[in-house]
Amino acid sequence: MTAVLDRPTTAAPRLNRVLLGVAATMAATAVVTAVLAVVDPMQIVGRNGWLKPLKFAISIGIYALTIAWLLTLLPARRQRLGRGIAWVIAIAMAVEMAAIVGAVAVGTTSHFNVSTPLHSAVWASMGTAIAAVWLVTVVLAVLLWRAVDDPARRLAIRAGLVIGLAGMAVAFLMTSPTADQLNDYSGIVGAHAVGVPDDGPGLPLLGWSTTGGDLRVPHFVGMHALQALPLLAFGLEALRRRVPALAEPRTRFRLVAAASVGYAALVGFLTWQALAGIPVTGFLG
Repeated sequence: MTAVLDRPTTAAPRLNRVLLGVAATMAATAVVTAVLAVVDPMQIVGRNGWLKPLKFAISIGIYALTIAWLLTLLPARRQRLGRGIAWVIAIAMAVEMAAIVGAVAVGTTSHFNVSTPLHSAVWASMGTAIAAVWLVTVVLAVLLWRAVDDPARRLAIRAGLVIGLAGMAVAFLMTSPTADQLNDYSGIVGAHAVGVPDDGPGLPLLGWSTTGGDLRVPHFVGMHALQALPLLAFGLEALRRRVPALAEPRTRFRLVAAASVGYAALVGFLTWQALAGIPVTGFLG
């Protein structure tokens, strides 16, 4: 009788539990803040105050799930470092959300608020947290640069990370004092809008200014390259049987390359538009 030997198998890496916990917490936060936005529509800087933590909870939840997936692509020898990246992100996002929710709970702003030593400390902690997230995302981009074999997937992940990091970096442009703040200091240093006050007319829910530039637009669009471009690569793969041309890896690579260049150009254009003080609706009418 011939003995049957078990063949060694390599289990697929699981999604990071810490980041899954972050995503679950953000989902719960989104539900609670959505309810509060309806039952307690307090106004902060001309907006429903609970919409800010709602939007951040959704964005952070999506980011956490995306990074959890990207960490599964790391080689085995880098998994420990990946777990460290996950913890940095989890702690930083906890600081960010605690500051945002806490500020809304007491009826004030979290971003750009340096009106008291406490508010300055909170704002500094938020800045430090986001800088930490940006840096570990850079580290992850370096670790993943050659981690994927399929050319289209590899390019989508590379471009998504690079453009995503650029979109995240747009936030640093918001921290400079405006001309009005320099002339009449009132405890606020920095703004989302360019050329107009932050409390002016804006798009529903998003709040993006409709009367001046708004750096949140390229910030948002740029960050979500991290999801859009890999999803494009997966979509092209899924269509291989229906569209024979997509069975060729080179074709998929070229399509992802074209989309990546176009996406980067769009983020660059939206950044220029915002800095020029032109509202995101400025070219629509």
